[in-house]
Amino acid sequence: MFFSLIIPVFNRPDEVEELLQSLTLQSFKEDYEIVIIEDGSAITCKDVVDSYNGRLNISYYFKPNSGPGDSRNYGMKIAKGDYFIILDSDCIIPPHYMESVNTNLTLNYVDCFGGPDAALDSFSDVQKAINFSMTSFLTTGGVRGKSEKIEKFQPRSFNMGISKNAFETSGGFGHIHPGEDPDLSIRLWKLGYKTTLFTDSYVYHKRRIDWEKFKKQVNKFGKARPILDLWHPEYKKITFLFPTLFILGLTGSLILALFGVYFFAYLYIMYTLLVSIISSLQNKSFKIGLLSVIAVFIQFYGYGSGYLQSFVKVHILKEDPKKAFPELFFK
Repeated sequence: MFFSLIIPVFNRPDEVEELLQSLTLQSFKEDYEIVIIEDGSAITCKDVVDSYNGRLNISYYFKPNSGPGDSRNYGMKIAKGDYFIILDSDCIIPPHYMESVNTNLTLNYVDCFGGPDAALDSFSDVQKAINFSMTSFLTTGGVRGKSEKIEKFQPRSFNMGISKNAFETSGGFGHIHPGEDPDLSIRLWKLGYKTTLFTDSYVYHKRRIDWEKFKKQVNKFGKARPILDLWHPEYKKITFLFPTLFILGLTGSLILALFGVYFFAYLYIMYTLLVSIISSLQNKSFKIGLLSVIAVFIQFYGYGSGYLQSFVKVHILKEDPKKAFPELFFK
């Protein structure tokens, strides 16, 4: 297979520099191309891309801003490969990555795959805490790490692959963001394509670097989920409710504690201690363990409150998702 790496970018030349530098270190010796799509950035990465001409088979395209999903579609339409690998600009690619993808597809071909993410030692303590919160079985059930069920895996667009055939048949990503990746996975399933998780094809994902950006991101994730459930009701899961129930339960436990009922508050304290201990052990840092507690509560509050707001508007009040949450849709 000839691979095309599709990388949309918006105002992040420094990230592109790190990503491209990591791609120069790949152990995979076959030729592949890198397609950079500048999504209407005011601060472009063209100079960075130009500096890698000769070292990488790379091309650069600038287009008006239309969101990451549309930019990925744009890149796949002009790419030369018969298999597309989609990466976010805030990823750093380990040396074995391309070789791992090629081996996995050779042994177990599938028209769409996803890989996990991990944290580098050089990441900040906050980034490592956010990475724990987003990948731990204690929070997302390992949905973005390595512990989610391999079959029926919904690849995430920071690290996923899709065949040219599957892209052309499905039409690629929709205009919602976030949520465009699970939407695409479900539409592929309905078309008869399979998706899977390649556990060893991981990337280092830098994610958001401060709490406010992280809260805003997960809040949008929460708002998107009831919309996806409206579009694809057969794939709803009770687990999508957990962050909302967690926040409502926390509020209720605090109220009960005011009246002398401490049992439920103790459960939350035990959970907090468990998060702190496991993160501290995994990251070999007590500080990161404490920061992970903050990340987990921000994640649950941001996602849970966004989910509740969207569920009420979309499922109870029957509002048009595009009118209720225009910030989630690109034209």
